[in-house]
Amino acid sequence: MAPRSFWRGYLKLSLVTCPVTMAPATSESGKVRFHTLNARTGNRVVSRYVDAVTARPVPDEDQARGYPRGEDEFVLLEDDELDSIALESTRTIDIEMFVPADSIGWIWYDTPHYLAPADRIGEEAFSVIREAMADTGMVGIARLVLYRRERAVMLEPRGRGIVVWTLRYGDELRDPRDYFDAIAPEKPAAAAMALMKQLIREHTRDWDPGMATDPVQERLLEIIAAKKKRQKRPARARTAAEPPDNVVNIMDALKRSLAAERKK
Repeated sequence: MAPRSFWRGYLKLSLVTCPVTMAPATSESGKVRFHTLNARTGNRVVSRYVDAVTARPVPDEDQARGYPRGEDEFVLLEDDELDSIALESTRTIDIEMFVPADSIGWIWYDTPHYLAPADRIGEEAFSVIREAMADTGMVGIARLVLYRRERAVMLEPRGRGIVVWTLRYGDELRDPRDYFDAIAPEKPAAAAMALMKQLIREHTRDWDPGMATDPVQERLLEIIAAKKKRQKRPARARTAAEPPDNVVNIMDALKRSLAAERKK
């Protein structure tokens, strides 16, 4: 059963409008989560806001948002002031422009959401927008208020639906030159490249979503299940292997790797 949508609104392109629903494309509901307990009593530990000076708890009605302007100085903002800047993009995805699908680097992609028509009446308009983007190799760019902030979003046709990616803000991205410019620009030797390409071919497989499993979580679930049954704790997992020594001769290492692959 598909999860319930968390957002309802309209998809708009010029004079074409259709009602849509949106749901997160990812979920963490299956992750193992822990509560903090008092080890002596077994009771849950609750968190609360306390005054940094008086150390007294602060009631909900006295909590406010502040922007720092100096050491221990803040500009207080009231809820009505924050609500006053609400934008029209709260409930409408108004496509402002289209750009080539491959022109936005992966590093800009933030969080994916599934967009679908809200009813049968809107399916035709939704499908026309989706198929036109797919046929032209374009993605739509719009602005949308999600998670209490206005964000640039990218609309990407996917199968019968559309994936809405929130895009990262420009000030969130670090300049790769700060990390890569110190790497020597010289190209590797042709012989080493030939062996490396051959090794890549040996390791080439079709993508399988099962490759993206979480072995740590699986191990945690085993431990939890054993404790529920009051059984002996499962055997401890093997410790991580020691990192290999630095390889001095890359050619020898590549030849040994290829030989090992052939033996398999």
